Amino acid sequence: MKIATDKQFYRYQFDGNVEAESFKQKGTFMPTHSKASLHQSVFSDKWTENILVVKRTQIIQEQSWRGVKEVDFEKYLHLIQEKKEFLPRAEAETNYEYKQIIPYLVFENNHRYFLMQRKESSSESRLASKFSLGIGGHLREEDMKGSTLFEWAQREFHEEIEYSGNLKIVPLGILNDESNDVGRVHIGFVFLIKGDSDNIRIKSELQNGQLLTLQECKAFYAGMETWSQLVFDFLQTKHF
Repeated sequence: MKIATDKQFYRYQFDGNVEAESFKQKGTFMPTHSKASLHQSVFSDKWTENILVVKRTQIIQEQSWRGVKEVDFEKYLHLIQEKKEFLPRAEAETNYEYKQIIPYLVFENNHRYFLMQRKESSSESRLASKFSLGIGGHLREEDMKGSTLFEWAQREFHEEIEYSGNLKIVPLGILNDESNDVGRVHIGFVFLIKGDSDNIRIKSELQNGQLLTLQECKAFYAGMETWSQLVFDFLQTKHF
């Protein structure tokens, strides 16, 4: 598989994992564990892992905005490299002084976008059965050592999606939404994953997925998670 990216991004190294509003269950368990102990272990691992954050006043240096904003990505990658910190997730989710850095990946092939629906049993109840245009995850300290944000995006994409073909990763902008408590502690770095194949399928916590034009996606707008609605609004103003 060939991955095409902007060379300049490879100059910046991150020591850090991210997921927009959804949470992934991680951890290794012995098969003799009870169902209750498994749930407790997953919960404990998820909330004690150290994740990448930057102080809000450093990442949002001007007036706050809602939606996807086109920016100088090189500038922001420099900023994250210089100002990065790692906090336990339980603390980061309630500390409004910090923003969790969330790469948000949107797949496109021949002017069609991969719209996914989460399972009703999603580990994050706020997103159960919601439609999503984006794939994301929290940047953990151990996940990003020796990796660029582009390399992390490639790995995260293949962890969540089955795809055969070549990819080109294009930065779109930074997504911010402080209209709710979840948005106040997250900020999204939105990437367009341009594929030359339509051989793509869902896995993990997803219920289904299909390639649709933006016009076709519009019928699902009301059922989309908030970040996907904001990305949809942005994509309608662009021509890729």
